[in-house]
Amino acid sequence: MATDLILLMSTFPSRDVARTVTITLVDERFVACGSLVPSVESIYRWKGEVETADEVMVIFKTTAGRVSGAMERMRVLHPYEVPEIVQIPVTDGWPDYLAWVGESVSVK
Repeated sequence: MATDLILLMSTFPSRDVARTVTITLVDERFVACGSLVPSVESIYRWKGEVETADEVMVIFKTTAGRVSGAMERMRVLHPYEVPEIVQIPVTDGWPDYLAWVGESVSVK
């Protein structure tokens, strides 16, 4: 069963920043939900150096119709110079949940 559900993932420097961005995106109906995953350790190369950071990952749920706007809005709100903002299409899911996501992001 094909869906239009999209998962967006991003990491943030703190729980407070992650919560603020998530609340804004839910309030503005860009995403139906954001699940905060605290205390992930990221290891990455930045400006020629290997860095590590304790971050909070957020998994956002939205639709294909709202994903571009969600990504653009997240970019404005995000404090990182080059934030991780990636989308993952969902190929199947529980119909009631898929319907809820669609209703939650519909602009009225």
